[in-house]
Amino acid sequence: MKNTDSSLSTAVRFVLGLAWGADRRKLTVGVALLLIGYLSTPFVGFLLRDFTDAALRGQSATAAAMAVGVAALLVFELMMGHFAHLYYFEVGEQAGTELDRRLAALAGGGSGIAHLDDPHFNDTLALAAEDAAKTRPALEGVLHLAGLALRAAVTVVLLATVNPWLTLLPLAAVPPVLIARRAAELSNRARERTAEAGRLASHLLSLAADADAVKEIRLSGADAHLLDRHGSAWRQTTDALWAAQWRAAALRGAGQLLFAAAYGGAILVVLQQAVRGTATVGEVVLVVTLAVQISVQVASAIGLHATMAAAARTAQRFDELAAAVPVAAPARAKTPRRLRRGIRLRGVGFAYPGAAEPVLHGVDLTIPAGATVALVGENGAGKSTLVKLLCGLYQPTSGAITVDGVDLRDLPAAKWHSRIAMLFQDFAKLHLSVRTNIGIGQLALAADDTALHAAARLARADAVVAQAGGLGGMLGRGYADGTELSGGQWQSIGLARALLRPTPLLLALDEPAAALDAHAEDALFGRFAASGRRAARGAGAITLFTSHRFSTVRAADLIVVLSGGTVADQGTHQELMSRPGLYRELYTMQERAYT
Repeated sequence: MKNTDSSLSTAVRFVLGLAWGADRRKLTVGVALLLIGYLSTPFVGFLLRDFTDAALRGQSATAAAMAVGVAALLVFELMMGHFAHLYYFEVGEQAGTELDRRLAALAGGGSGIAHLDDPHFNDTLALAAEDAAKTRPALEGVLHLAGLALRAAVTVVLLATVNPWLTLLPLAAVPPVLIARRAAELSNRARERTAEAGRLASHLLSLAADADAVKEIRLSGADAHLLDRHGSAWRQTTDALWAAQWRAAALRGAGQLLFAAAYGGAILVVLQQAVRGTATVGEVVLVVTLAVQISVQVASAIGLHATMAAAARTAQRFDELAAAVPVAAPARAKTPRRLRRGIRLRGVGFAYPGAAEPVLHGVDLTIPAGATVALVGENGAGKSTLVKLLCGLYQPTSGAITVDGVDLRDLPAAKWHSRIAMLFQDFAKLHLSVRTNIGIGQLALAADDTALHAAARLARADAVVAQAGGLGGMLGRGYADGTELSGGQWQSIGLARALLRPTPLLLALDEPAAALDAHAEDALFGRFAASGRRAARGAGAITLFTSHRFSTVRAADLIVVLSGGTVADQGTHQELMSRPGLYRELYTMQERAYT
């Protein structure tokens, strides 16, 4: 019983805590109305007893009064339940919204993003998202379980008036509840085992509705293949869940059979009393009525037990997610207003959660303040990972990164993030207004039209702003009939978002060539480098970029060559071309292809 009690108390604390925080007044009124309604039902048996005895004695007036009383109690219970539902339904919806907010905060919170690369975190996140939609039923379950407990207590007292032994009848509910707990565990374990396959099925389904993905899928003729994979993943999930549900249903049925035996025994006891003349026919009716009520209560409790077990598991999942999200250590230093020495990496290594091998290892690198640095290397060399480490989105698993001699981990994460102007290869395409798309780069300037237009001009995105009908125009068609943009146009908006930051210490551009031709990329780097030079003069900012096009890379003050997850070489273009190595090999190969 200890685990059952623990699970139940966890569920009650979690769900009621959410509801109390959502609207305590409505919750209190809803609980009061529900419990008053639940108290009505046991007394229906009392009135039926008196009605039966009065009818058998020929007391028609008394019998009629008792009949009216029964009807009134039943109507009263329905009314209380209805009005209670109006209150707790809304509270449950608000609690669900709060849980969604917490889920979003956990997914996007913390000082970094390494947790989002953990498959177990993503499985737990997917299950928690499903659970969040069940918050209102969970609240209803908690309240109805409290009502059932109160009704059971009153029923026990009423049964004692007929025969003290009948008070043992509610105890017969214990085995079915324990069995129901076991059934709930079976279902939960099946959900957890199939979480990965379920996520795969959802992903494949989302591809079918993704306009970008559908083009390739249709032309490659992969429709049937992906549908087969979706069907396989879905069958794997549903077969396991279906088997678990059947086993759980069989267990619950066995538990209810045990209670049915006890129920039959209680009826037999009171019938024997009636035969001996120690109980009236009305008391037989009372016991039968109360026993039926207990039977219904047990069936309801067994059903609610699964809901409570699910709510308890939801609480545990949120605790697991919170524990997995990296929390920044207390800041022990201030983010510098200006870089004076630069950034240094000493023996830096990084491995993704669950990965067999580290992506980076033994990285030693000094990036002077005000420098323009290019990261080059073959695919998988660790360039993007290194950029994310410098941005503070990942923490090194070995070694240290220092900013002007101060460990990056000792700086306040939010302050450091606010001093970074970043455009990732997989930058965000927000199907919202132009103002939101650019303004989210520096929320304090989101209402400053002058600053937004200036950032758009720097990024050469002013034509896109005009095409969309101004800052209020919508982009994309995800949520409205907005302006559809090309990859390069989206990228210019992303660059404007990055350049909105007035005094960055680090400007980073990660693999922008995916959506651009060579001329467009060269122009993009030119604009970015110009912004970097202004930031270098003002705050000693470092400009960092990664690219596969060496014609762009050669203008950098420092070129860092990554290979096998570590620094293979570094220097200026002339220095690297003057000696054999990966850089000269790759540059010569690309130059030959162009000429």
